[in-house]
Amino acid sequence: MVKYGTIGGMKDSELETGRMISFFAALCMFLSAVEYAVPKPLPFMRIGLANLPVMLSLTKMRRRDTLLLILLKILGQGFISGTFFSYIFVFSAGGSFAAGLGMMAVHAACARNPQKPLVSAVGISLAGSLANNIAQLLLARFILFGENTRYIAPVLLVSGLVTGLALGVFCTLFIARSRWYALLPDYTGRSK
Repeated sequence: MVKYGTIGGMKDSELETGRMISFFAALCMFLSAVEYAVPKPLPFMRIGLANLPVMLSLTKMRRRDTLLLILLKILGQGFISGTFFSYIFVFSAGGSFAAGLGMMAVHAACARNPQKPLVSAVGISLAGSLANNIAQLLLARFILFGENTRYIAPVLLVSGLVTGLALGVFCTLFIARSRWYALLPDYTGRSK
């Protein structure tokens, strides 16, 4: 028997959370497809556009929902890029997972007061970028390049700093100016 306010035993808030996760995951896949279409000076360099929905989810969703979003982002990127069953997927998944966890950790540590967080989206983006690069360098060291990883490390770290800064600035401007984002409900369960 279906109760009023539920569908299949799910509460309205659970359905809305599921819809939000689905929408953000679709946005991750769209931005990932856009990113793969942009020419890159080096094959391993990426802008990190698909991290934007993850950053936006930090203040709107529970941590477990953001973790699910990160997992869906990783799987979606693997399918979109066609690298799902390759070592490239391992690098991408490791970097994406590390970036997501890094952003979540910095946000959780610094967002005691949601109205006045201690770190901006720029700081969160830079933390994610650094975590991504470190994870990928470690994977490169142990899977592919060995000691020669030190030669690509400076290029990867500098490009990650630049793209992380750019994405953080864009995210800050988007949050400040977007009426859509301001109207999104808060499903974190944290009091304001």
